[in-house]
Amino acid sequence: MDKKFLLLASFAMFAAMPVSAEDDGEKVDRTPKLHGTIRGKYEYQTEEGEGRFQVRNARVSLDGKLTKIVSYKAEIDLSDEGKIKMLDAYTRLRPVRGLDFTIGQMRVPFTIDAHRSPHMQYFANRSFIAKQVGNVRDVGATLGYSFNVGFPIKLEAGMFNGSGLTDQKDFWTSNINFSAKAQFFLPRGFNITLSTQKIKPDNVSVMMYDAGAYYHAHGWHVEAEYLYKHYGNNAFDAVHSVDAFVSYDIPLRKCLFTKISPLVRYDYMSDHSDGMRYLDGKEDTAGQLVINDYQRSRLTGGVTFSLDLPFVSDIRLNYEKYFYRDGAIAKPSERDKIVVEFMTRF
Repeated sequence: MDKKFLLLASFAMFAAMPVSAEDDGEKVDRTPKLHGTIRGKYEYQTEEGEGRFQVRNARVSLDGKLTKIVSYKAEIDLSDEGKIKMLDAYTRLRPVRGLDFTIGQMRVPFTIDAHRSPHMQYFANRSFIAKQVGNVRDVGATLGYSFNVGFPIKLEAGMFNGSGLTDQKDFWTSNINFSAKAQFFLPRGFNITLSTQKIKPDNVSVMMYDAGAYYHAHGWHVEAEYLYKHYGNNAFDAVHSVDAFVSYDIPLRKCLFTKISPLVRYDYMSDHSDGMRYLDGKEDTAGQLVINDYQRSRLTGGVTFSLDLPFVSDIRLNYEKYFYRDGAIAKPSERDKIVVEFMTRF
């Protein structure tokens, strides 16, 4: 029987089991909550005259509470660009209000845009910060604390293996990878987010620093973010990356769509290395850090149509225009394109 079907059937079976229990006299709903995100899209590269259909994500997750203190989440992607991936798998403890401890596999607390789930993205394709420069999922533990000083503040910090999601069984290290993030939810829809992260993909430590801010109110979302990535021992030139965009929601009545959202984005990254050593195009400890992503900027314009359905459902129509530096080599999927994406969240 197909592995994807078995995984999906198992998630659905557990989600259909309503359970409740008493915890110190307080009733706790133990019923698992099933969620999913499906993103199917068509892309057409204008210069090459070639197109493709793709299922970018088919994510399914279960989350819930066992007691008023203990909660959990397990998430898999049945089609992350055609591959099955285990994403989140963690237990969270919340002993007192505002304080939580999480251990397992998770998105590392770092940046604004890289921390967005696929259904929360504004554009069909992620920014350079979210995809190439600051995208990290790992195994470890985090401590979070939320409090209010007239406006909410959320602090998060964690330690991680640095092994990624697939190399855990025989992975041992004396190295410490860490991440820390502070979010300030200011009045009138303003937010400031500061974060830092240290990773060591190979033999060179990499430090990243990120600062971002956004305004979200009255239909507007205006956001800007900057990331600086520094490689130890001058193994590679520091990377600079920028993401800035504006979106505006226009409500609609007596129409198929509940709202329409025109939006525009500019993002940029300088020459980027993933921190691994390569020789003759293959990972090799005898090699050195190389350019995995060439310097480029991109202008994306588009419109999102939101449907009035029982789920969150959007149609994203984008056009992406790339600008590469002289001598840069464009990857097959990093070229001028038109993207039509259907995103459904349940």
